[in-house]
Amino acid sequence: MKKFYYGGQAVVEGVMMRGRKTMVTAVRRPDGSLAAETQPLPPLYSGWLRQTPLIRGIIVLIESMTLGIKALMYSTNVSLEEEGEKVSGGMAGIMMAFSLALAVGLFSILPLFLTRLFQFESSIVFNLVEGVIRVTIFLVYLRVMSLVPDIKRVFAYHGAEHKTVNAYEAGASLDIDSVKKYSTAHTRCGTSFLFIVMIVSIIVFSLTGLHGIWLMVLSRIVLIPLIASLSYEFIYFGARHSHNPVIKALLTPGLWLQSFTTREPDDAQIEVGILAMQKVIETEKEEENLPAEPLPAA
Repeated sequence: MKKFYYGGQAVVEGVMMRGRKTMVTAVRRPDGSLAAETQPLPPLYSGWLRQTPLIRGIIVLIESMTLGIKALMYSTNVSLEEEGEKVSGGMAGIMMAFSLALAVGLFSILPLFLTRLFQFESSIVFNLVEGVIRVTIFLVYLRVMSLVPDIKRVFAYHGAEHKTVNAYEAGASLDIDSVKKYSTAHTRCGTSFLFIVMIVSIIVFSLTGLHGIWLMVLSRIVLIPLIASLSYEFIYFGARHSHNPVIKALLTPGLWLQSFTTREPDDAQIEVGILAMQKVIETEKEEENLPAEPLPAA
């Protein structure tokens, strides 16, 4: 069987891990106990389209938003158990729409309008300046987010997720003392992906030339799937050739950016990451009727 690369994301007081056909969200309850939810993945996220070059980048983009919101909803509801409140499915839809609109507006439309303040006649120069503005806004955004106390905790769980994945891929035992030795950075991180998206967008938009403002606004929206596809292929290739000196150098800025979105987790946070990884592996072994790998308890 082709090697599968596990990954996930941080959520409120927890970690989501995605497997071949399953995702598990593990969360720390307000009383200190652990909760976990296992969900099967829709065929779109586990079928042949998910393995098809270029198309898979678009699928991953959709998957990241939908699965991310589901995991975030579950973790938020677990954290609200003591208050007896719940986040509804309708609220999740609003969250997704707002997040998408914010991302497009802040990182695509705003840089375009700011660059239009200058009278550049060269498409290459225009898009280089726009790209610099876009990256600057991205860095400022990450820095501001890292100062928010609740976001700091999410970033610590992000570090726990990376440490757990790194330990598993290194063949280490999944216990706290072992996992905590590993790095909080990972080549397949979404932060690195977003950085690559910004670099690829400079190239793609340069090829479209200079046009009227609203046509350029439309291009920034319509070309998102293409840019995501090309960026994902680079990350996909880079993760499998990360020991190549040239590839390693190209991946370094994205790894450096992860210092904004990850923090060193404590033992309790690492325990949550380990639980998510253990459950997704064990669930898929059971479904495939394969012998379970020995996974030490956290």
